[in-house]
Amino acid sequence: MAIVEQFAVGPMANFAYLLGCEETRIAALVDPCFKPEKLVARAEALGYRVEWVINTHGHHDHVNGNGRAVELTGAKVAAHRKAEFTVDRFLKHGDTLRVGEIAVGVLHTPGHARDAICLQADGHIFTGDTLFVGECGRTDLPGSDPYAMHRSLFEVLAEVPDSAVVWPGHDYGPRPSSTMGAERRENYVLAPRSLEEFVAFMAEP
Repeated sequence: MAIVEQFAVGPMANFAYLLGCEETRIAALVDPCFKPEKLVARAEALGYRVEWVINTHGHHDHVNGNGRAVELTGAKVAAHRKAEFTVDRFLKHGDTLRVGEIAVGVLHTPGHARDAICLQADGHIFTGDTLFVGECGRTDLPGSDPYAMHRSLFEVLAEVPDSAVVWPGHDYGPRPSSTMGAERRENYVLAPRSLEEFVAFMAEP
């Protein structure tokens, strides 16, 4: 069974996560940015051994703690194969990374970034900057693509069940976490739109 702990870190309202397998006491840190020491200390306090650092994408505000986290734990870094930072295991859509007995499924969800992934784990989904509570990631940055974001939100994430608990990359919404069902009902970004309508919508200020 998975345990998930959420950490609010840094000046950009980032969320970082501890994902642990209760049976094996093996853990992963998801986007351990700004204050990786805080996550590592918590893992140690709970008796977990951190074996993986997993990044949802390569923007600086999500990966700036990787080096320190690796230094403290000896963990390996996993990220999408389009990542442009130091990675030990490259991932692609459909891959599974094991954290103890937890099967972490990889969904490639470009749009905000070329290397963006969402991570499915035991009824949870870490959505990075692809999907926030009540919003989605920007598509006006270098490497962003509103066409790809439309496919990621409306096709790739369509396979995620309503019951999945959503853990976003930033605290940009009315609450720190959600479910896919609640986002489909309440998130105005996920309202039905054609591709052309969505691209125009994302271009609005």
